[in-house]
Amino acid sequence: MLLKLNTMGKFEIKKDKSGQFRFNLKASNGQVILSSEAYKTKASCEGGIASVRTNSQDDGKYERKTAKDGSPYFNLKAANSQVIGASELYSSASAMENGISSVKKNASDAGIEDHS
Repeated sequence: MLLKLNTMGKFEIKKDKSGQFRFNLKASNGQVILSSEAYKTKASCEGGIASVRTNSQDDGKYERKTAKDGSPYFNLKAANSQVIGASELYSSASAMENGISSVKKNASDAGIEDHS
């Protein structure tokens, strides 16, 4: 199933080696800006995408963190405080903030490509 919307960003659904479903939100340049946890079913994965669409517009849902090596990154949390997506590691806090802005810009109307 391939759904295309007139948008620059996109969600890609894939099945991992253990048979679980994951999604990545990609910006228009193809860079992954948010990666999901593993889901047992495709329906749960699609629910995760819906949760990203809903929660990505609320700055309070972004948990800004620092990795052990000092690299900034962020988690996007749902209303129940569960992590629904994590970013890559960034080189600076400003680069991380740009990543958050990109998620806000792309998530709400991103298309879905199902590669599972």
